[in-house]
Amino acid sequence: MASISASSFCVRSAVPQSRQIAAVSKLSGSKRVSFSYQGRNNFSSRRLRSLQISCAAKPETVEKVSRIVKKQLALADDSTVNGESKFSTLGADSLDTVEIVMELEEEFGISVEEESAQSITTVQEAADMVEVLILKKGSA
Repeated sequence: MASISASSFCVRSAVPQSRQIAAVSKLSGSKRVSFSYQGRNNFSSRRLRSLQISCAAKPETVEKVSRIVKKQLALADDSTVNGESKFSTLGADSLDTVEIVMELEEEFGISVEEESAQSITTVQEAADMVEVLILKKGSA
């Protein structure tokens, strides 16, 4: 079994359907994705280059997280907050980040581990984390 580190939870392949990755078998907090390849015994670098990793949360989730961040930081209504917005650029300190995470937990009905909460620096990262935790909660 081969493995690849990724910053997301979705894996797609440009390899033809008959030789596609058969299963994404694990996603952990370190965002390590394990997969098995069904086909030839060797997994060539040509096939590895065709592997694409996608990490986009749904636009609705990014929008909701943006609204929560805007509210928690008491930003003006005309302030632009989007997926690329960094908490530090928006003026958030570590306490603000904790409060944002607490609001995300309440709003989405999830529980965020302290380690994960400390690694969030952008709205997009927060939205991606929310979706992963919602999926994890649904499969439990």
